[in-house]
Amino acid sequence: MKILVTGGLGFIGSHTCVELLNANYEVVIIDNLSNSSIDVLDKIEEITSKKPKFYEIDVCDKEKVSVVFKENKIDAVIHFAGYKAVGESVSEPLKYYRNNLDSTLTLLEVMKEENCHNFVFSSSATVYGSPKELPIKEDFPLSTTNPYGTTKLMIERILADVSKADKDLSIIVLRYFNPIGAHKSGLIGEKPNGIPNNLMPYIVRVANKELPILSVFGNDYDTPDGTGVRDYIHVVDLAKGHIKALEKCVNFKGIEYYNLGTGTGYSVLDLVNTFEKVNNVEVPYKIVDRRPGDIAACYADPTKAYKELGFKAEYGIEDMCRDSYNFILKNKESHNN
Repeated sequence: MKILVTGGLGFIGSHTCVELLNANYEVVIIDNLSNSSIDVLDKIEEITSKKPKFYEIDVCDKEKVSVVFKENKIDAVIHFAGYKAVGESVSEPLKYYRNNLDSTLTLLEVMKEENCHNFVFSSSATVYGSPKELPIKEDFPLSTTNPYGTTKLMIERILADVSKADKDLSIIVLRYFNPIGAHKSGLIGEKPNGIPNNLMPYIVRVANKELPILSVFGNDYDTPDGTGVRDYIHVVDLAKGHIKALEKCVNFKGIEYYNLGTGTGYSVLDLVNTFEKVNNVEVPYKIVDRRPGDIAACYADPTKAYKELGFKAEYGIEDMCRDSYNFILKNKESHNN
């Protein structure tokens, strides 16, 4: 099978490409390099001994996306491409609505024209808003607290409507919890441009003395230590979840939704303390005000993904902390050489 991966050089996309290639899928990548780097393509080849076909284009460009489909007989699409910084989405909502909705609509239109019927969408636990109870199940009410989350929820609604109208389509929506970690080789990992928006890249930069101190946003939440609790999942586990989703995709028609998480919540300070312990480094932190739009706790009930996809996260929080830091250390060495 030939799989088109949009945003395939990004953090989750690159790890998924590795797992796809290891499972003997053919991979075609589209990425405009707005929040990724071309050298990731060589790293994917170094890990798998296979080089995916690559197009440096924007998924919103329908003409160019059509060319990719015409040049390659695409059997399925995994759609990662999109802006993903919650804070930026609050200050620049139009940018997020235009890009995230437009790219998905373009893909769906081209898929229809080219008779491609299998679609795996990269959604987010942000579609659950501030959940009334925990753990979070797929049938919980949906709402959002920021424009990034709203784009994900809008796309889910679009996919539901498209699925009703086109009975040939197979759509799997994967709601991720908090992906961290890196490939054990240290060759690929999370390397955001500019100041990180997510906790782990921030911790790593403080540990590496690139930033002086970690800001912990709020310690007065209703959680065991007052800091926000999240369900962290190793990015390699998450990538493997996409293989399971693809296997399901080609064997059914309609639309299905799955949480990809571990089912365990860890606080910000749990993560900081574990990171310090497994890597033997210090991560100084200070408590600052809560961020608007943040919620106290959020973790998955992963039962449905286990029962229907056979997916279960294998890596623990210590692996995630160790692999995240290993990636930075490896890349520090390569920068210094």
